[in-house]
Amino acid sequence: MSSTPAFLKHSQLVQALSQNGQGVQVLPADEYNATLVANAHPPDWQNPTPAPIYNLVVIGGGSAGLLAAVAAAGLGAKVAVIERHLLGGDCLNTGCVPSKTIIRSAKALGDLSLAAELGLEIPAGAKADFGAVMARMRRIRAGLSYHDSAQRFADEGVDVFLGEGRFSDRNSVEVAGATLKFKKAVVATGSRAVAPPIEGLAEAGYLTNETFFSLTERPDRLAVIGAGPIGSELAQAMQRLGCQVTVFDILPQVLGREDRDAAHLVEQAMRRDGVEFVLEAKLKRVVRQGQVKLIYFEQHGQEQSVTADEILVAAGRAPNVEGLNLEAAGVAYTKKGIEVNDYLQSSNPNIYAAGDVGLKYQFTHTADASARLVLQNALFLGRKKVSALTIPWCTYTDPEVAHVGLYPAEAEAAGMAIETFVQPFSKVDRAIADGEEAGFVKIHVKKGSDRIVGATIVARHAGEIISEITTAMVGGVGLKTLAQVIHPYPTQAEAIRKVADAYNRTRLTPTVKGLFSRWFAFNRALP
Repeated sequence: MSSTPAFLKHSQLVQALSQNGQGVQVLPADEYNATLVANAHPPDWQNPTPAPIYNLVVIGGGSAGLLAAVAAAGLGAKVAVIERHLLGGDCLNTGCVPSKTIIRSAKALGDLSLAAELGLEIPAGAKADFGAVMARMRRIRAGLSYHDSAQRFADEGVDVFLGEGRFSDRNSVEVAGATLKFKKAVVATGSRAVAPPIEGLAEAGYLTNETFFSLTERPDRLAVIGAGPIGSELAQAMQRLGCQVTVFDILPQVLGREDRDAAHLVEQAMRRDGVEFVLEAKLKRVVRQGQVKLIYFEQHGQEQSVTADEILVAAGRAPNVEGLNLEAAGVAYTKKGIEVNDYLQSSNPNIYAAGDVGLKYQFTHTADASARLVLQNALFLGRKKVSALTIPWCTYTDPEVAHVGLYPAEAEAAGMAIETFVQPFSKVDRAIADGEEAGFVKIHVKKGSDRIVGATIVARHAGEIISEITTAMVGGVGLKTLAQVIHPYPTQAEAIRKVADAYNRTRLTPTVKGLFSRWFAFNRALP
């Protein structure tokens, strides 16, 4: 079955989650979402009287915007932040927080399915209470929303304006009838999900991450369009929570941008959970028949169809540049977002972009890093470059896939010869004890050196393990030094030391080994 909001068209759902004449409404209208709205967009909020001029005006109250605003205010700058919808942005409201909360519930069910392998007897019939899972998500999201609340930022010295921000000229922004003049500005309006141009899709209705978390009842059959990170994470979670999930993608593998070996392991895990895949497929049309939706697709020259109760679109994102009147501010942009230089400065030198609206890598932690960079460059004449950032990321499937740095194809395109060292978790004691042998640590170094240029990890907690490698790359620490780091035994992170040991063994060339042999022979001959 599907919840009431799931049967609304996407445009209607977005409207239901947006301004309703009395503020912002988030569905379902329960106590948790009431708390969320009271924090993130209070219906009785009174915008302050604008200051004569601001050191910094931030448009967009998501991860990047809020960090830039509160950090600048903490340093003594006069700062304003403008948000048209919910403070906290995608991460709090429709991204990281709700998705990872649901994934945690799904992971618990996944553990139960492996109980017999661990010598445990679990009564048959364990299943998810989908309504309770979603209620827990809403409760946790509401609890965390205070950290991104209008009142909290006002208490920190930030002027919080709720409403639609729009540039009126190169040095001012209008919001809710007020004009805010600025010395510097940051556009941090984020991005949104976009739907592919499939005939009948809009008429049939679909979900995106913006509307998915309003579900209160579990659909029996879910079709997911897009096998990237968002699609794969939610597909696996929903399958474990009792849905029959079918994932569509035009590419021949899940997680199309990832290491092929890593993607293969994730696909295998998802198939074991029961997820069905339709890869290398072209979606032709969607037809609604009563309460169900027929998805017609072409695969290997044959047209087929799949029936679903709901469709989740996770096939790409677009930057939020509409309605900002960027032309009046002299800010150049394309469909890919605001055009910025290596300092995240737009064509108007007083206006910067941070987060999804101006960056290639659309992650919360990248938004955070870009906000810190903008702060230094905009307010303190800094020259910090975004190209100098070392950016890791993680897809929170089970197992997780984490990556940092270059892939082999990128190294080849850059003319860099590399060597790759791989440690499978099937040869790591803790992974064996945990029953989590499926995975590996793969590290790429520049050929002829121990300098790490990239790494991919597939593991239950790959996102936690990748930070050691990221730290090494940022600090210029090579594999030779990592081999000297004592890792607690037994841990899965010990796989990194094993990779470093493998590198060290390559240094034992025949010539070096011969020198050692002669030394030991000489040593034995000594009295």
